[in-house]
Amino acid sequence: MHNKVIACIDDSQYAESVCDYAAWSAQRLEAPLSLLHVLDEPGKTRKQNLSGSIGFGSQEALLEELASLDEQRAKIAMEHGRLTLKAARERAEAQGISGIETRQRHGELVDALADLEAETRMLVVGKRGADTASAHGHIGSHLEQIIRTLHQPILIAQQSFEPPQAIMMAFDGSATTRKGVEMVAASPLFRGIPVHLVMVGTDSDSHREQLEWARKTLTDAGFEAPATLVAGDPETALEEYQHTHDIDLLIMGAYGHSRIRHLIVGSTTTAMISKTRISLMVLR
Repeated sequence: MHNKVIACIDDSQYAESVCDYAAWSAQRLEAPLSLLHVLDEPGKTRKQNLSGSIGFGSQEALLEELASLDEQRAKIAMEHGRLTLKAARERAEAQGISGIETRQRHGELVDALADLEAETRMLVVGKRGADTASAHGHIGSHLEQIIRTLHQPILIAQQSFEPPQAIMMAFDGSATTRKGVEMVAASPLFRGIPVHLVMVGTDSDSHREQLEWARKTLTDAGFEAPATLVAGDPETALEEYQHTHDIDLLIMGAYGHSRIRHLIVGSTTTAMISKTRISLMVLR
């Protein structure tokens, strides 16, 4: 059953924000919160080439020493992960969340999340993990794979958290964003927060009809939902609207039928994830 908010916790500078966004989301959704920390497989280290000038006896002794060091590193990594999860749980508990689940897995992050998809209602991840935390202007090495693999909403957190006061949804009339509008309308997650609908495209009857459907769907559900049709390049237009209206959370579809459709190769979605300074929710 898709019922948990799952947060990916590591020791990056995004970890606290991920924890805060996950706690806020779990509270508003009245959903269980699960904190996940994934370790590399034990012994997954670079293979050493020990052939050459050293003798067999020395080589054997060195291999034993390296194996011992790998074991020590694995134990330290596991304990570090356990303490990281403990700190995250205490941070979420301080926000009034109870019954928090913590889990530690070995292996690849994407594989672990795929295994947990059946119980995932929403995933919260940092824009970058510990391995790429300093790569400003880039997205984490696992993030594109996660978006391709999972079919649940993914909230990509920036480094600091404040409860969203204004949300923007990049609406393109595609099946993905129409489904997203219906999801937002039916969910308690963003209840009471204005949701700005922004469509980038030509001023046509078809676009206006699609945008009006989205606006009516949200207003009928009780949302304040200003709707705007703007011309221009999607990346530039969305960024300008975000700044002008003090938007602090952006919702986008990962796939669609417009210029926003190609996720991985130079798309608007990838560019917005890379460049935006606000947190972002990606819908499949």
